[in-house]
Amino acid sequence: MTEPGSDGASSATPLDYDFTAQIGHLLRRAYQRHTAIFSEIIPDSKLTATQFVVLHAVNERGSCSVNEIVRATAIDQGTMRGIIERLKTRKLIRIAADKTDKRKLVVQLTQDGEQLIAEVVPYAKQVTELTYGDFNAAERVALAFLLRRMIDVGMPTGAGTAT
Repeated sequence: MTEPGSDGASSATPLDYDFTAQIGHLLRRAYQRHTAIFSEIIPDSKLTATQFVVLHAVNERGSCSVNEIVRATAIDQGTMRGIIERLKTRKLIRIAADKTDKRKLVVQLTQDGEQLIAEVVPYAKQVTELTYGDFNAAERVALAFLLRRMIDVGMPTGAGTAT
């Protein structure tokens, strides 16, 4: 791995680093804006954006394992356990043993969960529109393309976390 500044360019001092211009900070701010819009628009004040994604993933699959939801949503297993428990407590999902493999647990939406998804999806579309703001069609396509590309690239070997 190359050390920062080892390309022959003069080494910048820590004072030359503007965290507000860094990708991590910008992504975090954009996500904060999105979640604030979600909280304001979605009629169910107890539903978080992450819980909505999980409910929607289960709705798309009909019946699925927690591992399938983890893969579909890219939410880590530990966080997923808490989300599943909260959704179960709210009676939006039910967990049962798989009919063919009793060791495997499957997640399904309850009638309340199905009703909530049907109610919330139109609002979620509005959240997306408000998050994009006044971006034109080309900017929306470009942003989505670049974010997907960034996700698909993955973490380079030996990379640490940085902002």
